[in-house]
Order: sequence, then C-alpha cells, then structure tokens
Amino acid sequence: MGEGEGFHRKILEGAKRAVVKLGTSSITQENGLLDMEKMEKIVNEITAVMDRGIEVILVSSGAVGAGIGRLGLKERPKTVPEKQAAAAVGQGILVHSYEKLFEKHGKIVAQILLTREDVADRNRFLNARNTFITLLGHGVIPIVNENDTVAVEEIQFGDNDRLSALVACLVDADLLIILSDIDGVYTHDPKLDAEAELISVIENLNGYDRITSFGGLPGSRFSTGGMVTKFQAAKIATQSGIPMVIANALRENVLLDILEGKPVGTLFLPSGRLHAKKRWIGFGSNTCGRIYVDRGAERAIVENGKSLLPSGIIRAEGSFVVGDVVSVIGSEEKEIARGIVNYNAAEVEMIKGRHSDEIEEILGYRVCPEVIHRDNLTVTV
Repeated sequence: MGEGEGFHRKILEGAKRAVVKLGTSSITQENGLLDMEKMEKIVNEITAVMDRGIEVILVSSGAVGAGIGRLGLKERPKTVPEKQAAAAVGQGILVHSYEKLFEKHGKIVAQILLTREDVADRNRFLNARNTFITLLGHGVIPIVNENDTVAVEEIQFGDNDRLSALVACLVDADLLIILSDIDGVYTHDPKLDAEAELISVIENLNGYDRITSFGGLPGSRFSTGGMVTKFQAAKIATQSGIPMVIANALRENVLLDILEGKPVGTLFLPSGRLHAKKRWIGFGSNTCGRIYVDRGAERAIVENGKSLLPSGIIRAEGSFVVGDVVSVIGSEEKEIARGIVNYNAAEVEMIKGRHSDEIEEILGYRVCPEVIHRDNLTVTV
C-alpha cells in the first residue's frame, strides 16, 4: 500500500458508527434461497466489530430474493404485485434468520422498514432518526430494508444502495460500507478485460459517467442495481462528509480489515461535511417545483456558496408554497441545488430578475431578501 493510500485509509480507523449494506447476492444462493453460511459469516464479522465498541446499522437486501426462493419461482417477477408478494413472504424469513444468528452472540435485532416518504417528510425523518439513535443506545442492531410491499417506486428503481447512503446521513454515520459480489471499482469491466485494475481510492466523482460504465450488470438473477446505484450512494455519502467503501462480502474479515485501514475494496473520500438539515434538503427531500437561474446565480451558488436572490432567477415552475423544497436548475437544464423557499411560486414569478430592494414594492411586503437562504440551500452537483 502506497504512502498516499495509507494516509487516506486512516480516516476509517476512528469510525464509531458504521452502516453496512448487503446486496442480495451476498446472502443468497443461486436459486434465491438465503445462504445461511454467507449470512453467518457476515453476522460473525458484525459482532466482532460491535465488540470493539463500534455501532452497526445493517441495511440488507434479500427479502424479494428470499420470497422468490420460498415461492419456488425460477426468476425475479416482472410485475409490481408479484414483487410485492415476494417481498411480503421474504421479509419475515430474512429478519428471522438474522435474529437467530445474532442471538447466538447475545445480540438483539430490530426490523426497520422504510419508504422514500419516511425520509422525504422532515418530521418522519426526525422520528426515524430518534428511533435509530435509541436502538443503538440499547446496543440493538437495526436491520433496515425498503418497505417493498407498499413502496412501488422503490421496487421499480431497484436497490438499497441509495437507501443505505440516506440511512448513513440520517444517523450521522462515520462510514458507509457496501458489500457485494465485486471487489470494488475497476478501470474497466473485469469480466471483459483481464487487464482491468482495481481502483483503491477515488478522491472525487468527476469521472462518474466514465467509471460507472465499468460496473457491468447486476451479479445475480435475484438482485437489482449495479455500479451506477453504488455511485449514486457514493455521491450522497461523500458530499455529506461520510467516506464509503465498496468491497466483496466473501472476503474474510472484510469489515475489520476496512475499519483497520487496510487496502480493501474501493474507498470514496468525503468531499465536505454538510449539516444534518442540509443533508436532508439535498438528498432526502422531495421537491415541489423548479426555479431556473442564470449563469451568474449558478456560479454564486455552486462556486461561492451564496444564497439565491431574485435577480438571478429566470422563471419558476410548479405550485410550491413557502417552506417547500424546490430544485434549482442551472444553465444546462440540470439540477444544481435544492433549497427551502421563502416565497411561493406566484411570488417568485413576480419578483424574478428584480433586485431584492424591490420585493416590498412589488409584493407589498418582504419576508427576506433571499428567495432561498444559503443556510437552507444544498448544492447537488
């Protein structure tokens, strides 16, 4: 391990709270049934980590796969109701299996099923956070999964990678570890190129579009996602100040090796440290509309961390009201930030392009000079 890599890896040694995400292929057999040997290996490693005083939240895929196996299906269902049925059957099997394995070590588990709405709604987000913190305080291992039986959109888009990153933000984790059937990120697809090399450290995500093409397709007939969803998770985690590691679940002592700073898998370095509220705005919230801005406002927001003033606004779309989260759209018609608005959509349309000093004259009152204050604005590019 080179000196630079060793320096980067030292940030992992002080982690006190880690989120571990397990992909379907990491805990199931080829036929979709749960693989108890694989699960026991991971449970033993999590227990060893906890015995060192590190709190662990486990985000586990596998419910749909377990349900498919129990129902005797030969492949992943293609319709939403069939997937929901498989998840309903498999979730109980999955958690009961974890419960039996952790019980051998005297550990207690708790099941937490989340939908995107549980994260997008600020009050529900805070309630979920309080539940997690209370469970961890009692030494309980939260086992998290999407509530696939009701979360239609989550089933359609696939994976727990993004969920694990949002959970890491929600609990203020020090580290996110995504375990799968791959060793990490490669320079090329290792299944197609024998000379492909493992990338040990990724310092920023500027090469995102190029690198994600090397991930290939999901590794199991019963899994979803792929490298693209893992990079989406990395974006959320690293911009929130949380390092993330992608590694192979089958590697012996994979968790302890990562936490000891050994060169395992691919490490994504954090690029900042957002306040909890800004994390939620940028990555957890649902948006209620769009505000399009000119290049000057875009530079002020992205490069200089400034507030959004009415003078830089081109137009507004949607029916948002005061306190809603909206997407801020830049010059290339892409989202550059999200923020909580101080004026509703009709008011923004009235004051767009005007100076802040003119707001009261136009509206008859002025709440504040900013349409979105920088404290309530999160850059997402």
